[in-house]
Amino acid sequence: MKKILIAAALLAAAPLSASADGGWAGSGELGFAASRGNAKSENLNAKLNFSMEDDVWKDNFYLTALRAKGNTTTVQNINGVPTAVTRYDYTANRYETGASIGYKFDERSYLVGALRYENDDFSPFDYQAVLSLGYGYMAIKNERTELAFEVGPGYKRFEPVLTGEAETDVVGRGLIGFKHRFNENTGFENTFLVEAGADNTFYQNDAGLVVNMNKTLALKLGYQVRHNTDVAPGIKKTDQLMTTNLVYNF
Repeated sequence: MKKILIAAALLAAAPLSASADGGWAGSGELGFAASRGNAKSENLNAKLNFSMEDDVWKDNFYLTALRAKGNTTTVQNINGVPTAVTRYDYTANRYETGASIGYKFDERSYLVGALRYENDDFSPFDYQAVLSLGYGYMAIKNERTELAFEVGPGYKRFEPVLTGEAETDVVGRGLIGFKHRFNENTGFENTFLVEAGADNTFYQNDAGLVVNMNKTLALKLGYQVRHNTDVAPGIKKTDQLMTTNLVYNF
């Protein structure tokens, strides 16, 4: 129930400032691959993003999903005989949602409140939820380049796989957002997020190269790195994800 309430709060956060002047813009990303024959697998990753900015507000909401299935082979002792057993099972299953609401003091400075929730079946944690309040500064903003920094304290609730018991921690949240357009059709974007606490520090970097096919459709090459400093024995600290997605802008 607590996890459901946290997720519901995140989903409700983005529309809080919908009454502000200015329209919302968004994009949807989808990548899918499947194989059949000697190897059987299915991979799906999707992202939905909404943002709005005017003279007063700077808001964002996103939802991502990653699901993958594939053949996994293990050796089991069946009637005293080592036997290779192949199963078709999940190899990735992650959902993440988040929202931020920024109130501008001027053209560059703003107060930002952020929420993030993730549920990952293959991470060191069953779930992680972070609520933070901080200060944001737009260092560069022109027709081709944007560079923004956010920093502030936060409160984190998480459940390690090893213990299965919910824990809390005070964290420091930092975010660096960078966007650059090389020309009308090609752009690069990178977002670096850190949530540093006494029990664990979480890093995530998302880099993407976007090539527009027209005003509505684009192709995006993405590379994501996620790292947890404190994990259970036998679990890797770093996860990497490379994607090729079709993007629809609306």
